[in-house]
Amino acid sequence: MKEFIKVMKALSDPARVKILKMLQHKTMCVCEIQTALDKAQSTTSKHLKILEDAGLIAFQKDGLWVNYKVSDGSQSPFAASLIGNMRHWLNDDPEIKKVAGRLPGINRNDILNKN
Repeated sequence: MKEFIKVMKALSDPARVKILKMLQHKTMCVCEIQTALDKAQSTTSKHLKILEDAGLIAFQKDGLWVNYKVSDGSQSPFAASLIGNMRHWLNDDPEIKKVAGRLPGINRNDILNKN
């Protein structure tokens, strides 16, 4: 039951649901996710850690970059089930549409050049 509760708690926060939905569109780094959500880097990183611990997302290092993507679900049957269902759920939600609409204009190189 612990694993089930961990997965459910991970998706109990709107920001984490948005992150999972964004990662369905493309692989992203922390700075891109942070920009899309308009959240602090530390807050974004905490959300990513919770999703990762629940087996909902995974990361891959690419030099200095850490790229996040939706997990394959192999860590947990509960995560796998929710990942599959989330592909179809909430696509028409106004908040999800809004954040998904920002994604094409978000690019890590542009973000770095602004700083």
